[in-house]
Order: sequence, then C-alpha cells, then structure tokens
Amino acid sequence: MTQTLTITSPDDWHLHLRDGAMLKGVLPETVRDFGRAIIMPNLVPPVVAGAQAAEYRGRILAAMPSGADFTPLMTLYLTETTDADDVAAAHASGLITAVKLYPAGATTNSDSGVANFDKVQGVLERMAEIGLPLCVHGEVTDPSVDIFDREAVFIDRVLDPLRRRVPDLKVVMEHITTADGVAYVLSQDERLGATITTHHLIINRNDLLVGGIKPHYYCLPIAKREEHRVALVEAATSGDARFFLGTDSAPHSDPTKESACGCAGVFSSTNTMSCLAHVFENANALDKLERFASLNGPAFYGLPTNSSKITLIKQADPVGFPEKIHTEVGDVTVFDPGFPLHWTTS
Repeated sequence: MTQTLTITSPDDWHLHLRDGAMLKGVLPETVRDFGRAIIMPNLVPPVVAGAQAAEYRGRILAAMPSGADFTPLMTLYLTETTDADDVAAAHASGLITAVKLYPAGATTNSDSGVANFDKVQGVLERMAEIGLPLCVHGEVTDPSVDIFDREAVFIDRVLDPLRRRVPDLKVVMEHITTADGVAYVLSQDERLGATITTHHLIINRNDLLVGGIKPHYYCLPIAKREEHRVALVEAATSGDARFFLGTDSAPHSDPTKESACGCAGVFSSTNTMSCLAHVFENANALDKLERFASLNGPAFYGLPTNSSKITLIKQADPVGFPEKIHTEVGDVTVFDPGFPLHWTTS
C-alpha cells in the first residue's frame, strides 16, 4: 500500500546558493521543494551592505526557473565595521531577514568575520531594538581548541556572554552539531532557536573518517560522535518549536572538494526532504516532520507559514536521485546518506 504524507511546504533556514554559474546550476534543486530560504551572505566579496543584498537578491530572482514559487530571504554579513543604520534601513524596507555572524576564519569565506566582539556591540543592540535576528556560526577559532570541541567552547566563551549582554536579541544557533548545543537551547528562552542540518542528522565522524577520508562528508562544523548525532535526532523529532531545518547545503565543484585541501560543505538540497522523511520515520515521528521543516522556522522569524503544500510518497523501490548536479563550473556531488531512500515529493 502506498504511504503518503502531506505537509505545509517547507523552508530552508540556512542555505548557500553561491553566485554566477553555480547559483544557476543549484537553485533549481532548492526551489523544487522549498518555499523560502535564508540565503547566506559569504560570497567573495561578502554581502555586507543593504545595496549588495539587493543586488544579490536580483541575481537570484533572475536565475529562478520558470514557474518557480520561491522567496529568497536575504541576510547581511556582520563585520567589525558594519553600519547599524544601514542594517536597520535594510530591515525596515523588508530586504533582509537576518544578519549573519561568522567568527573570523571559522568556515568558508569567513575571513571578513568578527574577531573583536566589542566592536559589534552597537549593531547587536540596534538589532535587538528592531527585532532583527542574528544567525550565528557557533565555533571558536582558537587553534588550541580541538575542532570537535569548538561548538561547546563557543557557547561558553562567546554565545552565552553575548546573550547576557544583549538579552533581547533573537539568536539562531545555526547547524548545531552537539548534545551541548541541544542542551543549551533547551535551557534558554524562546529568543534562542537552532537549525539542524540534514547531514548532521545522518552522519557521524566515523562516516567521515573510517575506511578513508570522505571529502563529500567534510563540513564545518564537522560531524561529531554518534552520541551527538542521536541528540540532534531527538531534538529535531521532538516537535520543540526552538528547533527547525537549516540544511546548510553548500555547493562546491568536485575538484575543490576532492583535493589536497578540500573545501568544507555538503550539498543536500536535492534529497533533503527524502532524507528527513527517512529519519523521522525511523524515529516514529513522521507526525513531527511538518513542525521541524515547515512550521517552527516561520514561527521563530515571525513570518506566516507557506500557503502551499507538498506531498511525500513512500515507494517500494528506492528513489533514483542523481549522484551529481551538473553546472557550468563543474559537477557538484549530492549528499549520499549511505542507505536507500524510498520517500519522494510531489
């Protein structure tokens, strides 16, 4: 018997689209299933001002497949010289939905990020006043801190002090990867939320490292121990309104991934909803999938839910997702969950 599940169309609250030919190549993979997405601003050069965000949004809309119904939600890249008035004006006009904090050097194209948090205090206070959320890449970059501990240390050293200094600021801990991150969110009020990626619900660090290094599983924050993956699944499938989907789908061409110093990023836009249906079904929580993928994110951001619906259909034979997405700047490998996927969308 065919099994189906109809839910409100989902949103992706953390997405990399890149620019130019890569943008044109990967955008169709998102708009197929998602109504909206928070667009990351870490281009080269980064999107640091309202005018740049407007131009980038224009390029995304120009690359949209014919007939697509998709809204890009723009962000600004926080730097130590960010102009609070420009941020406020971009928010008031409806252009931006959030501001993104990258600790300097934490991940791809983060060199322009924040090293001295005192220098962004005024911008954060202004954001709290106008109700503009801050999206945080939660890792310290101190070389003395083990890469597997950087999220937990960030919470103690940076995030908790920041929230105490600006208690009214809405903050999203993006792509949490640890039980520490889950526990911190659960200990806080509704002004703190967290996104969880598709791949962190499925892979642990063994998948990345055992039997040879798997470059297409390498991401930042890096995948952690199995106990942390289990904690993420429990959080995502709990129905708790503070946890919602942010794929962190991040396209890189295969040569830049499969190199002596490969780029960090997992591309999962193509099969995310199928992967999530599998994870939630295994957790006996298919009834919670809509909350995680479609309802909790809009509620946190103060936006209406999508008016459209999608239907997930479970079929007997595995779904034939493409192994790679072809773009003019090279092939992009699609996330491989390591097991057959039987859910598809219509």
